[in-house]
Amino acid sequence: MSAPDIFSIGVLSERSGVNIETIRYYERAGLLQKPARSPGGYRLYRTVDVTRLSFIRRARDLGFSLDEIRHLLDLADQKSRSCRRVHDIGLTHLTEVRAKIRDLRRMEGILATMVKACANGTMPTCPLLEVLASA
Repeated sequence: MSAPDIFSIGVLSERSGVNIETIRYYERAGLLQKPARSPGGYRLYRTVDVTRLSFIRRARDLGFSLDEIRHLLDLADQKSRSCRRVHDIGLTHLTEVRAKIRDLRRMEGILATMVKACANGTMPTCPLLEVLASA
C-alpha cells in the first residue's frame, strides 16, 4: 500500500466522509466495485473510489434511493450518456421531494396547533397525546 493512489478502507472513509461499515454495505449492494486485496487480505482502494463514494454520499444526502443511485451510476459509467434518462430520474425525485415538503408543511401546522393547545397548562386530556394516539 505504498503507492499514493492505493490506500486502505480507513483512508477511503476519511477522504469520502463515509463510515467504514457503510462502505462495505455499498460494496455488497453493488454500488462500489469489489476492491483489490493486498496479500494480507486488506481492501485496496484508489482515488476513483473516493470520487464514486462521494457521488453516492451526496446523492444519499439529497434523498435519492439506492436504486436511483445505481441507475445514475450506470448512466455515468456509460461512454455515451443519456441526459434525458438522468433528467427523468431527477424529475421523478423532484416530484417526490415536493410532495414531502407539502406533507411536512401540513405536519408543521398540525404540530403547531397541538403544541399551542398543550401550552395552556394541565388539562384532563392532552391534545397532543390524543392526536398522536389516534394516528
